[in-house]
Amino acid sequence: MSSTSLLPVEDAIARIADACPSLPTEMVPLADAGGRVLAAPLTATRTQPPFDGSAMDGYAVRFADVATVPVTLPVVGTSAAGSAFNNQLATGQAARIFTGAPVPSGADSVVIQENTTREGDNVTILVAPREGQNIRRAGGDFRDGDCYLSAGRVLSNSDIALAAAMNIPKLSVYRRPRVAFFATGDELVLPGETPGPDQIISSNSAGLSILIRELGGEPVDLGIARDTEESIRAHATRGLDADILLTIGGASVGDYDLVQPVLKSMGLEMDFWKIAMRPGKPLMFGKLGTLPFIGLPGNPVSALICAQLFLRAAIDASRGRPAAHPVLQPVFAGTDLKENDQRQDYLRAKLRLTSGGAWAATPFPVQDSSLLTTLSASDCLIVRTPHAPAVSAGEIVPALILRTPNLSTE
Repeated sequence: MSSTSLLPVEDAIARIADACPSLPTEMVPLADAGGRVLAAPLTATRTQPPFDGSAMDGYAVRFADVATVPVTLPVVGTSAAGSAFNNQLATGQAARIFTGAPVPSGADSVVIQENTTREGDNVTILVAPREGQNIRRAGGDFRDGDCYLSAGRVLSNSDIALAAAMNIPKLSVYRRPRVAFFATGDELVLPGETPGPDQIISSNSAGLSILIRELGGEPVDLGIARDTEESIRAHATRGLDADILLTIGGASVGDYDLVQPVLKSMGLEMDFWKIAMRPGKPLMFGKLGTLPFIGLPGNPVSALICAQLFLRAAIDASRGRPAAHPVLQPVFAGTDLKENDQRQDYLRAKLRLTSGGAWAATPFPVQDSSLLTTLSASDCLIVRTPHAPAVSAGEIVPALILRTPNLSTE
């Protein structure tokens, strides 16, 4: 592409995804598999429940014996979870049973204890059950050999519980991509340090480290490179063993924007470096040999929003996930929005619930890409596609949801 072309956001995401192959897989214990991406379908190694079990505390009976009530039956044994009644239940008999216990052979229904009275070794059934009532059938959840959860699924806590119930102690998952990153600029100092009169605190690295973890990667913070070829080269060299190399700042074409020329001297093949979006037009992408490289803009909001889109795509592709633009949700515009220009716009906005229970999003009046306060306060990003027409308050607009607001404080 020419140096003046602006690449559409969706095209940039697709090109990043194509350049980031899936990483190798590894076996990890269940306790370490949460949030990881499954690399092979989950297949049951046992049947659950493994037997017909009681769903309630009560009495196991033959339906034919209790179809007419009241009826009194002798209690000939007890079936508890982990301690079954192993005898055959004969005609005219009942067995005490507890939730989760195996249903004795011969029984076909369970009467809940609230519908009975007990005197010594006899129980009187007061309310007839339906045939088969209160019994969880063997295999009602899954059976040995059943396949659940396809490859590419991000494993939730309930997925891990399912794997445990299947008696699978370890899962095959994609390795987390190691994302090595460094900020650039003589003006930057670390949080906690005392900046000079011409310096500012480096904030991007701290936020990106958290975001990398949220996206499923492992952050490797290489620190701050100064505005010299030697410093940038040294920092980049330390990141060559990572799975993704990320720089922050120096992505434009000023006299001190040295990242692109230095990395090109190290073998960087540049794919693109201008995106048709706001904030974040000067974004670089290419490869250093086989190492994917992303150069984020230095403005804090631009860096974090670009990372939400493009770093997400690289991490997703690396860990076996389909890489695509984050899902957008329809919300009501909380105010009038003017016609958009040729760049896709991501407007920081607050969410509120309407009287009808739907979300309405109102953008902050100032959208300067240096204002972290508005990004921190934002619940969503209203997405305005290139040349989107003006909309009036109350019309539907797409939004990238960042967080659900705490309604108790609204």
